[in-house]
Amino acid sequence: MQLSVEIIFYFLLLGTIAGFMAGLLGIGGGGIMVPVLTALFLSLGVQIEKVLHLALGTSMAAIVITSISSMHAHHLRGAVIWTYVRAMSPGVILGTFAATYIVSLVDALSLAIFFSLFMGFIAVRMFLNLTPIGQGLSISNNHLFFVGSGIGTLSALVSIGGGSLTVPYLIRHNIEIKKAIGISSAIGVPISIVGTLGYVFNGWANSSFNDYIYGFVYLPAVVLISLTSFLFAPLGVKMAYLLPVNLLKKIFAFLLIVLSLKMLMSIVL
Repeated sequence: MQLSVEIIFYFLLLGTIAGFMAGLLGIGGGGIMVPVLTALFLSLGVQIEKVLHLALGTSMAAIVITSISSMHAHHLRGAVIWTYVRAMSPGVILGTFAATYIVSLVDALSLAIFFSLFMGFIAVRMFLNLTPIGQGLSISNNHLFFVGSGIGTLSALVSIGGGSLTVPYLIRHNIEIKKAIGISSAIGVPISIVGTLGYVFNGWANSSFNDYIYGFVYLPAVVLISLTSFLFAPLGVKMAYLLPVNLLKKIFAFLLIVLSLKMLMSIVL
């Protein structure tokens, strides 16, 4: 693939928007990055049969740095309950890697349909501002393992850090919201790292070293997106205290649906 100045600018801009929105709304960038990367990769001549696979893997790799940064910030504030992280992580790792193998076997259209439906579900919850109510349910380590497996699987299938799944689950079990977000940020680290390794390993046959494609990960995009997302995520956190977040969530929810449908149409047509 031939990188032009224009494409480099788009990768940097994508990282800026994804990082800022992640900091502002506490939402991983996969919902934005995957549809946009799909369009950019199609313009670069990537075959439509593998374009969504490459977008998912690249998006997952691009959130590694920001997920580590987020975990560290929450840990410094004492918001990470490590006993929950240790209980969930084995399941998260297993589910995440298994999902990357599944992705390597599934066609682009099926992936696009699943991604669009899942993002539609997330967008509706965000638009309606649905907040789970704590039910005081006990959580065993076995339960946390199996829940972690499900979160890891779904997160890898749509290339997100898992916060939209982990936080509501923990709140239902009477975990205070700040600590739920802290735990979720820590869970996002193994999801992003193992997900990236899985997309590289399970997609290795699709590598093109001359184009810097390793498995389902396009390295130049990862570097450019990570650079600006890392810089702009803290700005998003600061702006969360100044901007009308509830209104922005509704706008962002609408954007998720539009981007997902556009991506689906680009695969179908």
